[in-house]
Amino acid sequence: METWKYYGITHSDHEICNPTSSAKLDELVSLLPLRPDARVLDIACGKAELLMRIVTAHGARGVGVDLSPWEVPIARKRVSERGLSESIEIVEGDGAKYAMEPGSYDLAMCIGATWVWGGLEGTLKALAAAVGPGGVVAVGECFRAQTLSPEYVAAEPELAPTLKSHAANVRCARDMGLDFLYALVSCQDDWDRYEHLQTRAAELYAAKHPDDPDVAALLEKRRREDDHFMSMGRDQLGWAIYLLRVRS
Repeated sequence: METWKYYGITHSDHEICNPTSSAKLDELVSLLPLRPDARVLDIACGKAELLMRIVTAHGARGVGVDLSPWEVPIARKRVSERGLSESIEIVEGDGAKYAMEPGSYDLAMCIGATWVWGGLEGTLKALAAAVGPGGVVAVGECFRAQTLSPEYVAAEPELAPTLKSHAANVRCARDMGLDFLYALVSCQDDWDRYEHLQTRAAELYAAKHPDDPDVAALLEKRRREDDHFMSMGRDQLGWAIYLLRVRS
């Protein structure tokens, strides 16, 4: 099954395509030290919900970049419906290849998609360059909530070795010249909502589209992932949005 179709279906009911809450996004928006007319860059913006909230609250201007051909039309439609087309541009493409003039943004974000630059370190380096000294960076990233079980490591051979602790994520940012300002840490309710909405969407899609040849693969993958989450990931994996400032 094509990757973007899978995520488009499973995230169809998500306003926020990450394991966090609307209240936490509002808290993040309120904590951003932005001046009016600030320039904001959101890499892997999804449906552009966070970007729209920031632009609305701070009178900012924004660019959202996303690779998914499923999410980009939704983001553009939502931006238009909220009357923000003059303030927000949505670009379909690879965020790692997006031309960013160094120091040209006041805030650069990548919430839950550090794979764009091969991990946390690469993401912090790219976003820090986009804002320059004194600029603000926001990154959503997983962390180890506890020591990973051998079963989890075996099930996630690519992800598991990259996972740091929550404290180590912060130390990584500091070591790269960013000052830690704040973290919005997800709770189990956030994780449950994020994961189970995906399962609900997949099951309802399958019931509504029984003739789609991808239905069997969709359900097999989603049911496997939900079982993996409930049996291991729910207890062992954490997630947070880190608010950082590039050291002057």
